[in-house]
Amino acid sequence: MRLVALADVAEMLGGVSRTRATEIVRRPGFPDPLDVVGNGRMRIWARVDVEAWIKANRPHQHSDER
Repeated sequence: MRLVALADVAEMLGGVSRTRATEIVRRPGFPDPLDVVGNGRMRIWARVDVEAWIKANRPHQHSDER
């Protein structure tokens, strides 16, 4: 299973800022992180979950590249 952090999510969303990515991951319906590490400061998601969300909610930003 490939994992991604917030910076990766920002890149997957078309290179948005980390601030914008933070706003997006807090929206209802965005996948819950698998874990929170670094004293609760870094969230980790399954890449496939984020890709599925992007495909369903932001199809113009979806890419099959890995």
